[in-house]
Amino acid sequence: MTTAAGKMTLEQFLAFDDGTDTRYELVDGELVAMPPETDSNNVISIYLLAQLLRFVPLRLVRHKDTEIVVTGSRPRVRIPDVLVLSEELFAAIGGGRATITAEMPSPVLAIEVVSPGKASEDRDYRYKRSEYAARGITEYWIVDPGRERVTVLSLVDGLYEERAFVGEETIAFDILPQLALTAQQIFEAGRV
Repeated sequence: MTTAAGKMTLEQFLAFDDGTDTRYELVDGELVAMPPETDSNNVISIYLLAQLLRFVPLRLVRHKDTEIVVTGSRPRVRIPDVLVLSEELFAAIGGGRATITAEMPSPVLAIEVVSPGKASEDRDYRYKRSEYAARGITEYWIVDPGRERVTVLSLVDGLYEERAFVGEETIAFDILPQLALTAQQIFEAGRV
């Protein structure tokens, strides 16, 4: 759902506060209200967060709260479900607003749990894929409950190479090879 009349600059977006708890992404200068997550998607993202925290320090993990400025002809700001930061990025964010600007280092990992519907699928599989690659995010996981598939995208020479995992096959994560998960485990966690 797109809101607000006219195009916003990045500076206007970063100063915007409508007094509600609504989360917005900025796409081509327009505010896009993020629909509420399904309970299942929330549980899946929390499960993944818990798994990451076994190997990644708490200070480097973000859950649905950190904006990232991505490339585009007009300003674009995304809010991934889960992010893993590098130490350098953690230091660059400091204590201010949880926004990763274009001048800051890229996150190491972005995870999106796909919500139902074509618009969400397009956003996560198409748009964010190219935006995250252009932003230099090392690894991008697309966790799709509707298809019960986990797609791991690894950045190689500026483009993502894709591997898809289903069922009981152990997922190969480049940045966290010690993380042993299957798609089945992830989607079982979301069956609330």
